[in-house]
Amino acid sequence: MTPTDNADRWRLPYIDLPAPEEMAVWDRAASADFGLREEILMENASREALHVLHAELAVTVAGFDANTGASITRSTPRPASSPFSFTGLRVLLFMGGGNNGGDAAALARHLHDAGAEVLVLHTRPLGGYRGAAGYHVRLAKRCGVAFRPAGAWPRSLPDPRWLAPRVVVDGLLGTGFTGALREREAALVAAINELSERAFVLALDIPSGLGGLTGRPRPVAVRAHATVTFEAAKPGLVLPEAAPYTGRLHVRPIGIPHAVRRQHPASYRMPDDTCLTALPATTPCMHKGTAGHVLVVGGSEGLTGAPLLAGLGALRGGAGLVTVACPGGLAAEVKAATPDVMTLPLGERRAWDPAALPGLLALAARCNALVIGPGMGRSPEAAEVLSALLALPGRPPAVIDADGLFPLAEGLVSLDLVRETDIVTPHPGEMARLAGLTTADVQRGRAATARAFAARCAGVLVLKGAGSLVTRRDRPITIIPLAAPTLAVAGSGDVLSGLAGTLLAQGAPPEVAACLAAYLHAKAGQLLLHDYPARGNTPREIADAIPRARKEHLPCC
Repeated sequence: MTPTDNADRWRLPYIDLPAPEEMAVWDRAASADFGLREEILMENASREALHVLHAELAVTVAGFDANTGASITRSTPRPASSPFSFTGLRVLLFMGGGNNGGDAAALARHLHDAGAEVLVLHTRPLGGYRGAAGYHVRLAKRCGVAFRPAGAWPRSLPDPRWLAPRVVVDGLLGTGFTGALREREAALVAAINELSERAFVLALDIPSGLGGLTGRPRPVAVRAHATVTFEAAKPGLVLPEAAPYTGRLHVRPIGIPHAVRRQHPASYRMPDDTCLTALPATTPCMHKGTAGHVLVVGGSEGLTGAPLLAGLGALRGGAGLVTVACPGGLAAEVKAATPDVMTLPLGERRAWDPAALPGLLALAARCNALVIGPGMGRSPEAAEVLSALLALPGRPPAVIDADGLFPLAEGLVSLDLVRETDIVTPHPGEMARLAGLTTADVQRGRAATARAFAARCAGVLVLKGAGSLVTRRDRPITIIPLAAPTLAVAGSGDVLSGLAGTLLAQGAPPEVAACLAAYLHAKAGQLLLHDYPARGNTPREIADAIPRARKEHLPCC
């Protein structure tokens, strides 16, 4: 099989996630290069928002009935005999001073024409709206939409009944918002959130106050029941931490030509839901030698469980053979824990012995993938073993994790030994050590930290966490838009490293192996939520859930 054939076999479907500034480029290019007027794009966006709002309100939303305001306990379809109508629906729209406000004005016109009772609260004098937003404000006024200054909430309302709208639309701030909310904006966000307790809240493009890149509030954000974002989701919207603010996320096209995407590629992306179909199919003729041999190098005094969990992750991922190489004095402990993995005792000591390197290097050269570091310890001898493995000529691809990252961070082993075929899998604390930052710094700027490290390291980086990031030098950042509290347990990362090792051993390119491993690992964690809704699962159970998570997607002959 040629490298091209292998790349085609493992090609993953991705969804573009333009950064806010890249989305602005798409909008400008659609207008400047293709003649699509901004007014048309805004009209398209408002029509899509109307469709989303109708779809959301056409069913009884959990905790709220859109027409009656009655409190309910679960979601149930609206009877076919009483289809949803906007007629008489009281809708309060908050209109900011930018294009997001223009979307709100255009949506207000559609709602008004559909029979809703509409009031728009604007933060800028109506005469101050320019461009496409100004056009839609003027058009909505001519059509009879009522506008009032937002002023000091709630004194800006014409009468008390507007304190109890059935629907609230958040059009205050779009994805171009940066910095922190000003006092006036924060007060309006607070007003929307107070209304959300008795009204359905729809956010346009992004909940106001939420970071388009980070998915975090600055410092507060609208908590919407649903968000409609236009043309493509922005990175912050798909991160798990944004979910309490976005509610149900709808991505709707507004007519940006595909040629614009090709000319201005997005710097972020996420795997499509069908990505796991890229996993290799099982065949009746498979045997252990064709399913990949993974060598796990790890273990030290008191840390024999980590390499074992990596080995189980590799086996549950589908490896045919898994060997754990560890100090000889610890091999019996590893083997006693499970007969499913083979062991390679290195010397007779309970610590790493560089004198045993020849046997380790000989086996490493014959395996299909290495997983180096789980429970390895931080001794100088462990660093010597890591250096020798990484420098081995013609060695197989490696996953470097846990204690294998410590010598790289401390300069005891050169980062230049990490090859393009390797995967590096730090959690935020390990990433902080590698980058010379604090863990808090890493978490505040995960994407920037990942890009900076990828510029220094030839391998693929997996920055673990809720919404793991996968990237390599000069490549987009892939966001794994999944999380599960069941994964927040020591040993979970060891299982992930073994799973990634299996995919490398089965021929997946390193970036694909990293994305698929992180995605499948998160899916396994989500499966465990059924039996462990309050957590309490073990990392072994994460490994055991991998085949179940894979079952629904793996093509079989």
